Parts: sequence; structure tokens; C-alpha cells
Amino acid sequence: MTPQRTLSRRAWAELLLLALIGGCSFLSIRIALNEVPVVTAVLHRTFWAMLVLWAAVWWLRLPIPRDPRLWAAFLVMGLLNNVIPFGLMAWGQLHVETGLTSILNAATAIFGVVVAALVFPDERLSARRVLGVALGFLGVILAIGPEALTGFDLRSAAQLAILGGTLSYGLAASWARLRLGQLPPQVAAAGMLTGSTVILLPAALIIDGPVQFALQPVTWVAIAYFALFATAGAYLLYYRVLAMAGSGNLLLVTLIIPPVAVVAGALVLNERLHATAYLGFALLALGLLTLNGTLRWRRKRAIDPARPAD
Repeated sequence: MTPQRTLSRRAWAELLLLALIGGCSFLSIRIALNEVPVVTAVLHRTFWAMLVLWAAVWWLRLPIPRDPRLWAAFLVMGLLNNVIPFGLMAWGQLHVETGLTSILNAATAIFGVVVAALVFPDERLSARRVLGVALGFLGVILAIGPEALTGFDLRSAAQLAILGGTLSYGLAASWARLRLGQLPPQVAAAGMLTGSTVILLPAALIIDGPVQFALQPVTWVAIAYFALFATAGAYLLYYRVLAMAGSGNLLLVTLIIPPVAVVAGALVLNERLHATAYLGFALLALGLLTLNGTLRWRRKRAIDPARPAD
């Protein structure tokens, strides 16, 4: 893990920009779904972002992988990190508020820790991590609401679909470490989006039919935003912030995105969330900060006069 660092003003500015871009992406996706079917919307997201990232690879003069095994890994990564989560979350947003979607999306880090603990010997769950995971899952349950536990309906299915997307993100993180860790991040992201597009193009044609380009201007603006800014641009900005701020500080993005999405949904779509959604996010944030080590829970102990001070 990249070590924790003191954030400079520039790092803070770019971190907040990344959170703003990510938070507004949920709104743009929901707007596009008013006119574009789910699978086609996800295809738009990966295809246009793929073009931008390969242009960045060319501009940076990075080597293009030629090993067939790497391209097979890109297909799996695209499935786990784009096709499944983008698709499940987009469908979920048809029945769940954008703000709640962003809150549930914050559980990605929780699932990532659990999956990594099952895959890698050096990622075992310490007591602190177990506490963080437990708080995170309690926060998710609270955000979903008690009514989802007593009765199952379309809204409940949508929330489970969104959580399925976060689980897929967690699997993708471990897969990336296993198969793509040696690549420049720009190349890995471009290859992943290429694998996603290869999967999505036939899927969109079969499920949704031919891609329609006669769309309303607002729909094209939404597509341009979530493909070019919230996907391609966000990937490039993510690695800049990671290099400047470290992975520990980068967790702040996960905590800032939901408030941005909630405000955007309220202002544009007039969404209103139940109080339990906010309480659940607070508990989830507590779990994430515990996982990260920002919050350290210490047990009180009797003072031993013979023991030297720590």
C-alpha cells in the first residue's frame, strides 16, 4: 500500500475534483438511462473511454502489450471491473435513487478487503480490519433499510444488484494485483476497457438491438460526461492523486463521492433519501476509516508502574 502522506494544496484540489467527477457520474448515468437501454449505456461508457485512454497511451509512448495471456487477463478484468458492476449499478439506478446508489457503492472497499484476505496470505484480516468490515456491513444494512429485510420487491432487487456490483469491484482489485500489477496503470486501464467493449458490443446488439445515435442533446451530454470525464478522465486523475497523496488519503474520495451524489440527485432529480440511508453511510464511513487505520480503537488497560511508557 502506498504510504500515508500529508496532502498538499494541489493534492487536495485534485482529490476533491476526482470526488466531484465521481459523485456527478451517478446523475449523468441516470439521465442517459431515460433514453438509452442499460447495456448500450454501459457500451457507450467503455467504448468512448477506451478511445481516450489508448490516445493517452500513445501520447505517453507507453508500450502496447502483445502477450495473448495479458489480453485474456484484460477480458477478465473488463468483465469484473466494468461489464458486471457498470451493468448491475445502471440497472439498479432505474429503481434506486442516485444518492443511495453512491452510498452502497462505497462498500467497494469493504468487499475488496474481504476478497483480498481470501486470496492473498499477506492480506489477512487483523482485529482492526474485522472491526472495519463489520461496521461497513452494518452500515450497508442500515442504508438499505429494514423494510428490505422483511419484504422483497423490485427496489430490494435493485439494491442487491448494486451490492453485487461492489462485490465484482472487489474481485477485480484482486485480479488486477494477480495479473496486471506489472503494467503501467494507463495501459492496464486501456486494455481493461478494450476487453469490456469486446464483451459489451455483441451483448448490446443481442439484448438492446442496434445502437441508436439519434438521441436528445441532454442524453449525449450525459454520455459524454460519464464516458470521457467520469471514466477515462477519472482513471487518469485517479493515478495522479494516488502518486501525490498515497492510497490512505485516496480513501477520502470514497467518503466524499456520496455527499456529492446525494446533493446532485436532490437538486436535479428532486430525490429524497430516508434518514437511515444517511445513518448507514455514517457507519460505513466509520468502517472505512477503521480499515484504513485513520481511526484506531484502543482498549483501556491498567497502568503497570513497572512498565515503561510507550
